[in-house]
Order: sequence, then structure tokens, then C-alpha cells
Amino acid sequence: MPEINDDQLIKKYLKGDEKSLEILIQQYLKPVYHFVYHYVNSVSDAEDITQEVFVRMWKNIRKFDRQKKFKTWLFSIAKNASIDFLRKKKTLPFSNFENEAGDNILIDTLKDDSLLPDEILEQKNATRSLFSAIKKLSPKYRLVLSRHYNDDLTFREIAQSLNEPLHTIKSRYRRALISLKKFLIESI
Repeated sequence: MPEINDDQLIKKYLKGDEKSLEILIQQYLKPVYHFVYHYVNSVSDAEDITQEVFVRMWKNIRKFDRQKKFKTWLFSIAKNASIDFLRKKKTLPFSNFENEAGDNILIDTLKDDSLLPDEILEQKNATRSLFSAIKKLSPKYRLVLSRHYNDDLTFREIAQSLNEPLHTIKSRYRRALISLKKFLIESI
């Protein structure tokens, strides 16, 4: 099936084909979410704003000037929705936590979560051990771990991208973890 461009999908939707709108949303859901996330730096806020973007798109798609690029229009909606959210977001002044005596309860209750020097060193050593163990894995095992953890892909997506059966990818993943555990125990 030939790929349908945005303009064709919009035309089909405006003629009553609901599936076209669904396809359009699926195409832009992740890019819009990532765009919004970079504005607000919060997963839950980005999810809410992304939903708002697509609601605004749906409400205004009939007004969309098809002489312009849909993607540009959609991302301008995303930008405006993000800016609107940031304007509405109110910060609570630090002084609001002061009592009548002028004591600020946050100062007493704040705790320092930063790592101590020995914890930092221990964490660095653990990271080095992990990377060393990963290097010992076969390339096929490393690839599955990398695609799963670094690229955030599901096993099904990895299988599709590598053109391999799903059960093969799951087996490699399981064997990679077993090997990693073995290598890490040996390094202790």
C-alpha cells in the first residue's frame, strides 16, 4: 500500500473517514510528545499537553489552511499549548512556608539527597564493572540489551527491526542477563 501523505489523510478525514484522523494522530503522537516534553520537562505534564494538542488539532482541522504544511501547523499548536501551560503553572514562593514567627519549615525538613564521596566512588566502580561485563557479551546479546534499554524498544519492535522471531529475541535477552549476572559475580 503506498504511503498516504498528510494532505491526503486530511482530505479523507474531512470527507468522513475517521480512520484517516487516527493514522494522522499515530504518525505524530511520539514526535509531538517529545517536542512538548522538551518544553515542560515533565512526563505527566507532557502527556496531558500532548492530549490537549490533538484535541485542539481535531477541533480546528476544518480551519486548517491546506496551502500550508500540516506538520508546521501541528507543531505550532504544540508550542502554543506548551507555552500556555507554562504561563498557567504557578510557582509557590518560598516565603509561603514561613510561620508567624518567621521560621521556614522547609529549611528544617529539607534533606540533602546528594551522594557522599564514597557512594559516588562505589557507584562509579559498579558502572565500570557493568560496562566491563557488557563488553564480554556476544554482539547479538549486546545488541538486544542496547535496543531494549538505550532505544526503549519492546521485544516485538526489536524482533521486527532485526527481522528475527520474537522468541529468539526474548531468549537472547534472558541469556544476556544470565551471562551478565555471571560476569558480575565473577568480578566481585
